[in-house]
Amino acid sequence: MSWHQLLTDIRACQLCEKHLPLGARPVVQLHPDARILVAGQAPGKKVHRSGKPFDDASGDRLRSWLGVDTNTFYDAQKLAIVPMGFCYPGTGKSGDMPPRPECAATWRASIMQQLPNIELVLAIGQYAQQWHITRHFNEPRQTLTARVQNWQTYLSVGVLPLPHPSPRNNLWLRRNPWFETNVLPELKRRVAKLL
Repeated sequence: MSWHQLLTDIRACQLCEKHLPLGARPVVQLHPDARILVAGQAPGKKVHRSGKPFDDASGDRLRSWLGVDTNTFYDAQKLAIVPMGFCYPGTGKSGDMPPRPECAATWRASIMQQLPNIELVLAIGQYAQQWHITRHFNEPRQTLTARVQNWQTYLSVGVLPLPHPSPRNNLWLRRNPWFETNVLPELKRRVAKLL
């Protein structure tokens, strides 16, 4: 299957529509030339409405972390943006619900086959980290903080674990100032080199 056909099939997916409060609207960006993969959780309500990945406050912060402008971020030949769940999953007690598991089980392996040039995976949040890190490392379940603190370990397989850039994570960022001083400069350096 070509990457064009895969993208067409993903955008037409209705696999878990009955579980989605706003219906199915898969939001992905991919191209086989991309060298960086942004692997997030699932689109929020605003992204669901716009159909554009990270078209919200989280995206503003993420672009700042990466040191890229909007045009670069939305250039599919440079950055693939493929969340673990393609559609808005709804809201729970403390924010958005987890990504629907059907997405990764159905699509992720095929997507990765169509992205042969990826050199850096930005695994944002625990679900992306579980999929992209535990395939390479037989480690006990770790907290997101522990994974992000050990970021250098995972770079050996081209994965950089990150917290979610959501404003809901402001407290985490304040409690973990090492992230800004140690991780972000290396993230920007690697992104600039690959772009």
